[in-house]
Amino acid sequence: MIRVPVLRWGKPYRSLETTTVSHFLTGEPIAEVDQAAAGIVKRDLRRAGRARAALREIPIPELLDRIREAARLYMEAELPFGEGVQTPDDFVHSQSATTGLPEAMCRANMEKNRFVLKRMDQVLDALTRGLDLGVLSAGHGIEERGVPISYQAQTPVLACVLPSNSPGVHTLWLPVIPLQIGLVLKPGPEEPWTPYRMAEAFFAAGIPREAIAVYPGGAEVGAAVVEAAPKTLIFGSRATVERYRSNPSVRVHGPGFSKILLGDDVVDDWEEHLEVLFESVFLNSGRSCISCSGIWASRHTEEIAAALAERLAPVAPRPPEDPESALAAFTVPGMAEAIDRDIEERLGGGGSTDLTAPLRDGPRLAAQGRASWLRPTVLHCDRPDAPAANVEYMFPFVSVVRCPQEEMLKHIGDTLVATAITEDAAFRADLLETTSIDRLNFGPIPTTRLNWLQPHEGNILDVLYRARAFQSA
Repeated sequence: MIRVPVLRWGKPYRSLETTTVSHFLTGEPIAEVDQAAAGIVKRDLRRAGRARAALREIPIPELLDRIREAARLYMEAELPFGEGVQTPDDFVHSQSATTGLPEAMCRANMEKNRFVLKRMDQVLDALTRGLDLGVLSAGHGIEERGVPISYQAQTPVLACVLPSNSPGVHTLWLPVIPLQIGLVLKPGPEEPWTPYRMAEAFFAAGIPREAIAVYPGGAEVGAAVVEAAPKTLIFGSRATVERYRSNPSVRVHGPGFSKILLGDDVVDDWEEHLEVLFESVFLNSGRSCISCSGIWASRHTEEIAAALAERLAPVAPRPPEDPESALAAFTVPGMAEAIDRDIEERLGGGGSTDLTAPLRDGPRLAAQGRASWLRPTVLHCDRPDAPAANVEYMFPFVSVVRCPQEEMLKHIGDTLVATAITEDAAFRADLLETTSIDRLNFGPIPTTRLNWLQPHEGNILDVLYRARAFQSA
C-alpha cells in the first residue's frame, strides 16, 4: 500500500493523521493518504503570492509548451506518486477501485484531460476571445483599434474543492497554470488520483513546484481553503450553491439539471433523435452535471419514455475491469439506498410512472459486497409539477415530462445544459433570453457533448482576471 503525502507548495509533507482509501468491492487498502490540517492550509496560503511570482517568471508561450508536454506525460509516463511511482494503468486501476467508475470510463476521462492540455493554446484563445495573452502577463496593452487595455489578476492562486463523483470535472481548472495563476487543490476523498498525477505531470514538464499545493483532508480542510483563498472553485449540492450564492470570492458548480427540449415542430419525429436522447442520459454512467436528467415535450412523452426504458432497462452492473461495464458503483455507504428511497417517495407523490421497473431483471437497487449500484431508471411524468419531474441523481436517470411548449421555460428551472431540438424561430428566441439556462445547444446535440473551445460552465477567466479602464500618457 502506497503512502500519499500532502503537497505544501510542491513539497511532500507527512501528517500525523492519515486515512486509508480502499477498493470499493473488496475493501483492500489501496493507499494511505496524509490529511492536511486546517491550520496548515491557512498558514500556507499566506504565501500564495509566491506561486504566481514563480509562474510570472515563465512567459505564457513557454508555459503552454510545458503544458503540452504535461499532456503526454499524464497520459503515457510512469510518474512519481507518493513514495513510489505510478504508470497510466496503475492510475486507472486505482481510480476505478476507489470511485466505483468502470476502468473504461477512467480511461475516457484521462483522454478528456489530455485533449484539453494538448490544445491549451486554442482553449485560452477561445476563453479570452482572441486576447493577446501578453496583455495578461504585462497587465496592459493596446487593442487592435489602438485603445489601451488592462487586465488585472484577482488572485495569486485558484483554490479548488474537488468532488469524487466524476474525474471529468478536472478540465475546469486545467487552464489556470498557463494563465500564470497558482493552484491549490483539495481532492475528493475517493479521488485523490487525478490531482496528484496532474501535479506530477506538471512538475515533470517544468512547471515550478511552488506553484501547486494539494491538501487532502476532511470537511474542515475544505472550509479552510474557502476561508483563506482569495478565489475558490467548489463543487457541491444545491445546498452548497445556496450557501455560497452571495459570496463573490466563490464560484460554485452544483447540480446540472441538464435537459433536452423537443419543440412542437419536431416532436412527431422523436424517433429520429432517440440516439441523442440515449447518449445524453447514459454516457459516463449519468454521473456528470451535463448528463441529461429531463426530457420535455408536449406530446409522445410516454412513447419516448418507453423507448428509452427498453434501451436502458437491461443494463446491469459488471466488474469494473470489464470493457462493457457501463454503470458506476456508489462507494459511500447508504447513498444508493437513500436515492432509491427518494425516487420511490416521489413516485408515491403521483403524476409519475417508472417505465423501467417492469423491464428490469431485478430491483433498481443492486448490492454486492461493500458496493451498491442503481440500475438505469426512466420515469414518465404527466405534468411539469410532478414530484419527480425536475430532479437529478448520480446514475442514468431521466424524467420524460409532458408539458406544453409555451410553458416549458416557466417550469424547467436552473439548467446547466439545454439542448433544444427545434427550428421554431420564436421558441429559439425565447430560449436565448432565458437566464436560467447556462449552456444552450440548438439542434440534436447530446447534452454530454462539449466543445472544449468554449467555456464549460461560466468562464474561468472571469474568476481570475478583470478588465479595467486604463490610460497611459
